[in-house]
Amino acid sequence: MVVVDTSAWIEWLIGSATARSIEPHLPPPTDWVVPTIVQLELAKWLTREVGEERADQVIAFTQICHVVALDTPIALAAAEATRAHKLATADAIVFATAQSQGASLLTCDGHFKGLPAVTLIDKGKN
Repeated sequence: MVVVDTSAWIEWLIGSATARSIEPHLPPPTDWVVPTIVQLELAKWLTREVGEERADQVIAFTQICHVVALDTPIALAAAEATRAHKLATADAIVFATAQSQGASLLTCDGHFKGLPAVTLIDKGKN
């Protein structure tokens, strides 16, 4: 199971040079873990950048993945991750969701550098 962070989703969706580095790390969609905060971030970005129809299509795609809602245990773990790793709230929720599911985290966001079970794809090297 892999949590695909919003940053990796965006690179993958736009077909950037970084997407070529991301693709080998992507399991079948049924093994993707999608925190609901990632759905929010994707809907926001997609609606702004490519329109509501495309946003609806991508959110529909996330529904074949394993969607995980923010619950109390994840919220408390995210609060701890914010304190321990100096993560922003959304990043902490993504990280805590990955940990709660025993999943790795695939990201292009340098804020996750050095954290356990994180695969960081550096956008600057593509």
